[in-house]
Formats: sequence, structure tokens, C-alpha cells
Amino acid sequence: MFLSELQNKDIISVKSGANLGRIVDVEVNEMGQVIGFVAEEKKFFRKVLKNSEITFGFKDIAKIGADVILVNK
Repeated sequence: MFLSELQNKDIISVKSGANLGRIVDVEVNEMGQVIGFVAEEKKFFRKVLKNSEITFGFKDIAKIGADVILVNK
């Protein structure tokens, strides 16, 4: 799976059912291994929201579906 495919999926919290946004960035270590993802809430009317980013790793992903990624956050 490519990063561009993941960026088109909504991130949904398994615990609360809330839409956490979409993946906007990936964290990699100095060896080039993916260690985490950064998701950001959708911004309406270009409004900048404080603390609108959430970071999660592979261990937090419960399921990757056709349209959504379910995370344990």
C-alpha cells in the first residue's frame, strides 16, 4: 500500500467513534523506517485549530478498510 492511498482514508477512533481527520505526514527514523503517522482534522473555512494534529503508530491501527483506518486512540 502506498502513502497516497492511506492519505485518502478517514482516520476513525475505535474508542470514541470520532473522525480524527486524515494522514498528512509520516514520521521516519534515521534508518528510513516508518515509526508513525500524523493525522490532522479537516479545516473548514481555513480556520486554524489549536492541537489539531494526532500522532499514532502501526501498533495503534486496528484495521485498514476500503474507506477508513480504525485506530485505538
